[in-house]
Amino acid sequence: MISWWSALSGVGFGLSLIVAIGAQNAFVLRQGIRREHVLPVVAICALSDAALIAAGVGGIGVIVTSAPIVLTIVRYGGAAFLFGYAVLAARRAWTGEALKENGSGTGPTLAGAVLACLALTWLNPHVYLDTVLLLGSVANTHDGRWWFAGGAMVASVTWFTALGYGARLLAPMFAKPLSWRILDGAIAVVMTSLAIALIAS
Repeated sequence: MISWWSALSGVGFGLSLIVAIGAQNAFVLRQGIRREHVLPVVAICALSDAALIAAGVGGIGVIVTSAPIVLTIVRYGGAAFLFGYAVLAARRAWTGEALKENGSGTGPTLAGAVLACLALTWLNPHVYLDTVLLLGSVANTHDGRWWFAGGAMVASVTWFTALGYGARLLAPMFAKPLSWRILDGAIAVVMTSLAIALIAS
């Protein structure tokens, strides 16, 4: 029997975790505006979320909490990656490398976009704390915990699809190089702030 309350609760809770300014969302937004490799980027984000949600609801969170060294390694690795990405974004903002949204600039290759997306998703310790531990814990308070998980997965797919493909509506705003420099500058700040927060946590 379908537990609609659990499913809707999962949608709401899932959205509350992913609809925020972060490294992953900033990357998806940028790819969406440039219309570069949007489908694989959106698919990686949604499928990764689904795997993490399933792991949390299935009880993997207990293993994660029992091995804090894993989160420590991921934390410093993630911070290093975010600092590196911030430097690249700051360089683009300074030099104006990222030109127009039609992909005529120096965008990443498909392999580069996929690797960056995977790193931004899986080298973020907060994804394990929020999606695996927190969401998994909340899901297990519902009788229909897998319906809750399904709702959270639907929220993830909906959000990343809307962000990736809806970003093109912002294209007119990014017809000028200055807009790209502002966006990349903002991304550099976000990435640096997240890296510092990871190290300080």
